[in-house]
Amino acid sequence: MKTNSIGLDPKKAKELSEKLNVLLADYSIFYQNTRGFHWNIKGEKFFELHVKFEELYNDLLLKIDEVAERILTLGHTPEHTYSAYAELAGIKESPKVSDGMKAMENVLASFKELIMLQREILELSSEASDEGTNALMSDYIREQEKLVWMYSAYLKK
Repeated sequence: MKTNSIGLDPKKAKELSEKLNVLLADYSIFYQNTRGFHWNIKGEKFFELHVKFEELYNDLLLKIDEVAERILTLGHTPEHTYSAYAELAGIKESPKVSDGMKAMENVLASFKELIMLQREILELSSEASDEGTNALMSDYIREQEKLVWMYSAYLKK
């Protein structure tokens, strides 16, 4: 069987790269939404949410780079335009949100979208014996499931 430069089936690497480009689009839209929440948040929870959104968008920026580099490692090209992101992403642009609770609900919905897609990618990477993508998805899922718990606890009264 012919393999690519890291020993994976080229067809499986292509399929993984396509799914990773969807993930890259989701992360990019989520990142920009979170920047908007950070900039536009108002109200009594401003100080704590302003900091939390900054932590979140800084983490998303790292993940954007890691996902793009993984696509390159698989031998393919990461998308980089917002028009492609808008077309590919399951996460949609969020209009200006200044209400902290609405922003947090959006964050939780975005994490749900990401986790579901990452589980799909994890399944594909397992089938392809792609330990690099597998490890990345496992780390992201574990970390984000904890964040979902924490953000959900914040929303409860």
